Amino acid sequence: MKRVLLVLAAAACGETASVADVTTDPNSHGPLATTVLGPLGSVRSTATPTQRATFERGQAVAMRRFDRTSGLGPTFNITFCGACHEKPTLGGGAGLYRNFFLGGTALPDGSFIPLESGGRAGGVVRMYHYGDGAARPMVPAGVNVLAQRNPIPFFGVGLIAALPEEAILAGADPDDLDGDGISGRPNFDRGFVGRFGVKAQTVSIEGFIRGPLMNHLGVTSNPLDQQQKAELPVDSSNAGVATRSAALSSRYATQEGAQAAAPDEPVLDLDDAPDPELASPDLFDLVSFAMLLAGPLPEALDDVSGRGRRHFDAIGCGGCHTPRLVGPDGPLPLYSDLLLHDMGPALADGIRQGVATGSEFRTQPLWGLAAVGPYLHDGRASTIDAAIEAHGGEADAARLDFLELTPTERDELREFLLSLGGRDQASLGLLGPDAPVPAPGDWGGPLPGLTGDELTAFEEGRRAFDRDMGFAEGAGAPRLNGDSCRACHFDPVIGGAGPRDVNVMRHGVRLEDGRVVAPSVGSVLHKLTALHGVSPVSAEAVADVFEMRQTPHLFGLGLIASIPDTALEALADPADTITPDGISGRLSWTDGGRIGRFGWKAQVPTIDEFVRDALTTEIGLTVPFEPGHTFGRIHDSDGVADPEVDDGLLAALRDYLHLLGAPPRSFSGLDAAAVLAGEAHFETAGCGACHVPTLPGADQDVPLYSDLLLHEILPPERAGVEEGTASPTELRTPPLWGLARSGPYLHDGAADNIEASILAHEGEAVESRQRFEALSAAERAALLDFLGSL
Repeated sequence: MKRVLLVLAAAACGETASVADVTTDPNSHGPLATTVLGPLGSVRSTATPTQRATFERGQAVAMRRFDRTSGLGPTFNITFCGACHEKPTLGGGAGLYRNFFLGGTALPDGSFIPLESGGRAGGVVRMYHYGDGAARPMVPAGVNVLAQRNPIPFFGVGLIAALPEEAILAGADPDDLDGDGISGRPNFDRGFVGRFGVKAQTVSIEGFIRGPLMNHLGVTSNPLDQQQKAELPVDSSNAGVATRSAALSSRYATQEGAQAAAPDEPVLDLDDAPDPELASPDLFDLVSFAMLLAGPLPEALDDVSGRGRRHFDAIGCGGCHTPRLVGPDGPLPLYSDLLLHDMGPALADGIRQGVATGSEFRTQPLWGLAAVGPYLHDGRASTIDAAIEAHGGEADAARLDFLELTPTERDELREFLLSLGGRDQASLGLLGPDAPVPAPGDWGGPLPGLTGDELTAFEEGRRAFDRDMGFAEGAGAPRLNGDSCRACHFDPVIGGAGPRDVNVMRHGVRLEDGRVVAPSVGSVLHKLTALHGVSPVSAEAVADVFEMRQTPHLFGLGLIASIPDTALEALADPADTITPDGISGRLSWTDGGRIGRFGWKAQVPTIDEFVRDALTTEIGLTVPFEPGHTFGRIHDSDGVADPEVDDGLLAALRDYLHLLGAPPRSFSGLDAAAVLAGEAHFETAGCGACHVPTLPGADQDVPLYSDLLLHEILPPERAGVEEGTASPTELRTPPLWGLARSGPYLHDGAADNIEASILAHEGEAVESRQRFEALSAAERAALLDFLGSL
């Protein structure tokens, strides 16, 4: 009844009633603008050849990695746009590991001051610092409101941008005049009806892109000019602004407030990269890419999902999740009114944006629901049922009615929601249902010569490695760095290294004797938490040493595991007496007198322990008790039954790492003679003293270019934390195989390229670095070509 009354009221005010679709067949999705709908991540079928070319260029911009020279930082959360919009494909949402925090200060008078994060006050907390050494992660003083956000999908945003304001306003009932308990109201951005963002705080896609570019990457941009705006797939020029309905300003109180969008002027920063750091043509392509993304195409309803649709209507879900809004291309199955609704205290986050209060949120569109979890504004719900059960406020009556449904009726309702698009692209992680397995010898492929059973184990382990784990499954106890193994290891493919934006941090307390010990909370600092409204970091107050850790690749880990301890013992020269050359590599000893070989400090002895340690330390999961194993937590107090990882998942992950092939060597684009000459320079510079080319394995020599020993390599000012028997300035020699595609470099990711990493070598490597510096430009280039071939 609400919809009909509102449309009649709109007509009485002289507004266009036809923009709101109010007649929907309960047994179908009704007529749809199918020409602009399609698979998730696809370009609209109506796009012209020119627009398709722009779409492809925009895809490339979305995947572009920024670094110091191209304008990243100096503080940031991510290094490329696609980092937060990858699930199930580019343009989508993201797992928990890409959650971010908004912060601000709530004042006694009820006003709210967002945390300043560059440009207009966007309120974003930046977790990473791009500079010399790691800084204490902290939320600025005075911030008393913190909230998590899970990235939202961009599918169909161009269609939402094209919706006339009246299509959104037709559903508004801010004073609940019809008495149904649902009082949706619009938000505003600079006087226009907002439609993007968790709180509908932004009106334009350009603003919704420029804001995060600054707030999350520290990348500056200029606004598109009027001609560029007019040439976008959705005309975003200011033509016609003066003709907006005069009734709008009189019916709704608009308000300027904290926005995630960038202002309509250049955004600048003070780093060394010239502004704008994203050129206008690239911004045009990026905005066009977002605008041209097809809206999710729902499935035709069958008997089961049709009954689910009727349950959806009967319990009142459609009161906010309006099935269709009508735009220039026709009816769109958004299943959202794009209005603000009070969702009650349990979901309230305290963040005020525009006119939205701390407990109001935009109705999230349901199209594509099957493939874009986790759910709710902060990703706290791993399942659709959990998301519904978390509803409160205006949706509390619908929630209670949902709980009264029989199990069969719930299944039918769930089936309907899954029919809203994306089901055939959904998976437990980022690997699609039909994702091919790399061949032996390719990046991320298995070892060559595996049996059929071993290949099956590899494939199952690869899926386990990719699997996302939610809070309900035990992730976070209560803190975490990632929600899957793949969350940190995906460059250039699953099993690889990680960019700066998945770095992890360690911290410690420096004692008078120079040692750095773990504080009472442990040395690991996490960047995410399963708790709500608390700081994302929990650094010990007395800690004064902070160290970033770059994610290394895992290719060939099983081959490294096959190297006998005796090979490492033969290379160790802790007192530099065997070969008095200034190189004094020593063994890392771990629990139970075992020799360590994995991790930046060689602090882990075996692949089995490596898996247990990572599951607990980085994801917050408990693991089964296994005699003889000392890594990994067996119990925690998060309310999820222990162990949270069962024997099968643990075995699958171990199998995957044991069977993961070595990184392939490539000479593509390199001069063979230069590579050969570079190898000679590598040896004469003394690099091979630590980066030993090969070590003996169980069945073959392992060309890892490492001795797997600890060396004094860091200057005192860059000292990190102690770990195992490794001192603050010691690191394990990192294997060089796969070097070309595992940047950034060094243990903390401080070097953007291979040459910068060489020039940062100190301690035992200082003479080798000086020999490198003494090479001619051509000789340096040849050595770098050699390293690039590894």
